[in-house]
Amino acid sequence: MAVTQAIFGINVAVFIAMVLAGVSMFDNPAGQDLVRWGANFGPLTASGQWWRLLTCVFIHGGLLHIAFNMWCLWDLGRLAESVYGHWTFAVVYLITGLSASLTSLAWNPAVLSVGASGAIFGIAGALLASFYLGEFSLPRAAITGTMRSVAMFVGYNLIFGAVMARTDNAAHVGGLVMGLILGALIAKVAPLQDDLLRRAGVLLVGVLLVTGGVRWLQHSRSYLASMTQAQRSLIEGKTIDAIAQLNAVVRQRPDYWPAHLQLARAYTIQHDLGKAEVELKRVIELNPRNENAYYFLGYTELEQKRPDQAREAFTQLLKLNPNSADAHAGLAAVFSFENKYSEALGEYKRMAQLEPEHQNVFYDMGLMQSKLGLYDDAIKSFLKQRDNGDDPDNESALASVYEAKGMRREAEEASQRAKQFQEQH
Repeated sequence: MAVTQAIFGINVAVFIAMVLAGVSMFDNPAGQDLVRWGANFGPLTASGQWWRLLTCVFIHGGLLHIAFNMWCLWDLGRLAESVYGHWTFAVVYLITGLSASLTSLAWNPAVLSVGASGAIFGIAGALLASFYLGEFSLPRAAITGTMRSVAMFVGYNLIFGAVMARTDNAAHVGGLVMGLILGALIAKVAPLQDDLLRRAGVLLVGVLLVTGGVRWLQHSRSYLASMTQAQRSLIEGKTIDAIAQLNAVVRQRPDYWPAHLQLARAYTIQHDLGKAEVELKRVIELNPRNENAYYFLGYTELEQKRPDQAREAFTQLLKLNPNSADAHAGLAAVFSFENKYSEALGEYKRMAQLEPEHQNVFYDMGLMQSKLGLYDDAIKSFLKQRDNGDDPDNESALASVYEAKGMRREAEEASQRAKQFQEQH
């Protein structure tokens, strides 16, 4: 089955290329890496990069992701290609993949989407409709067994997708519905593979539906283009322009939480912490499981000298994610603000266990240990911090601890390193 093999090969080739390029594909790859390779992401897709609707179908978010999708593609693809023929199968696959991407963009404009599963659901839907409505040369018993297997595949994965928060079920539904439409039309209008004109007419219907979907999204998701421009303004340091653009987005879509999150960021840059706090609370109201909102809200409260409210925000973050190193860092900052250095040290130690490569964790531990008079422990922490790179603040703190212990030669060496690093920067 040449087309199935070709699609399989393209997916695997893209996966290997991403791995060779340094993308971490054996864990959860970074969102920016997936975007760079062509993921479907609302603010970029709707702002003119419509090619992402197709490229995202050939990109996967990890080894297990591509392994499961390719297993399903191999089985369903070979069956569909034998039923429809090479070129019809290829076009149905692409149209249902595009439909899946469009549905994902319409339903979850702020969510990054990748994977072949939407197109695979489209093939499953086409087979279900065709087998139910059409007459094929396969024995009836074989068709019944195949329909049962395909229906179980669709049902199981839709239920699994509803349970798993990271699964893009909108894409699955979009691909499935388009597949059902095309499969039904093929079975009723153009069941014969050599009836090229009718087949082309059926597939043209699918192309027109996708084109209409793009046109509708261009109109209904125009705020995403404004969102992209606002983010660009923030990067360029045009904070006032960004705030105006983001407020325009919020007026059009008051429930679009990414705009509120970016507004909070912009207001923080402007040192308008009161407005930033309002926007962060709005994000939490709209998306109660947004970890970034709790994290930034905690520090916003602490900047306004409200340790109790900050502690509540970081505690909520810890409830959402018990393994959040950021939550422990925030709680440590609260304890440090309250001069509870022992409690702060405990939080930094938990943070170091969860994320030992965090940029400043051992430096922060060293500061707390030095305040508690644990100079030997502080020296060990500051020396360990050196593994994360040259830092004049770390060397200055280390010099102070050496000085407190009467280790003058070591203190002088650390002071010299601090001056050297400052001059380099």
